[in-house]
Amino acid sequence: MRRTPYGEFTAFMAVAEQRNFTKAAKQIGIATATLSETISAFEERLGVRLLNRTTRSVSVTEAGERLMERLKPLLDQYEAALDSVNAFRDTPSGLVRLTVAPPAVPSVIAPMLARFTALYPDIRLEIAVDSANVDIVSQQYDAGIRAANRIDHDMIAVRLTDDMRTVVVGSPGYFAQHKRPTTPQELTEHNGIRMRLSNGALIPWRFEKGGKTFEVPVSGTLILNDVELVGRAVLDGIGLAAIPRVYVEAAIAGKQLVPVLEGWMPAGSGLSLYYPSRRQTPAALQALIDFFRQDEKSRRGGR
Repeated sequence: MRRTPYGEFTAFMAVAEQRNFTKAAKQIGIATATLSETISAFEERLGVRLLNRTTRSVSVTEAGERLMERLKPLLDQYEAALDSVNAFRDTPSGLVRLTVAPPAVPSVIAPMLARFTALYPDIRLEIAVDSANVDIVSQQYDAGIRAANRIDHDMIAVRLTDDMRTVVVGSPGYFAQHKRPTTPQELTEHNGIRMRLSNGALIPWRFEKGGKTFEVPVSGTLILNDVELVGRAVLDGIGLAAIPRVYVEAAIAGKQLVPVLEGWMPAGSGLSLYYPSRRQTPAALQALIDFFRQDEKSRRGGR
């Protein structure tokens, strides 16, 4: 019986899509050197160069592009065929890869992990936290969790939370030395702790009054890319921060942080689970979707 080179196929597709051996190796969980050897052996066996690689870049040859076009649907069908066997199991199994926005961690992911893994012990969850709008198809994620207003229209979305508001907060110690702002414009007189997204953009400080939304050019001595570190800096009295309220709700309730300008904050967007529209959803992903739907139904019914 002829051996099916599934490992070579997935290795090639990972490199071809990532255009980077290191990233592709991390994605499929092998060493970069092993991946390079696999691709070289695959090309040698075919007698065709599939990838052009230099020390700085990787590109796909014309032969490689043609192979990609033919392999992608075949690999999808292969995975679907394996997943169809799940119908004969007592519980779903398999890997579900999720990319989630940072606010989803405390509000959605952390509260569900223990319950979901106990309910579905044969499902493996891989969760990557990323502030960027990740293309789940090209990056080979099964689903994502993002603000509902940042999800592409060609995705199926399942609402997970109510609208989430941002809040401007400072510590009592900070306000002991600085006057509390009564209008957003007064923030220019304060030390603002800024947050930078993974795509390099600074998160703007937005406010709303009379139906009009505007931004204030806040500046300060700290620019961070980790929301937990932003929260720590505010607690330590370094300055003010505009941060999703879910991160600081407990600190506000415990009087460790003081919210300001609450009447100026625009309504936020709730979080949604989203995934590609396709005829057959893998059983493990469907189990996760059903879990979140039931969770949301219970939460709304319990009000």
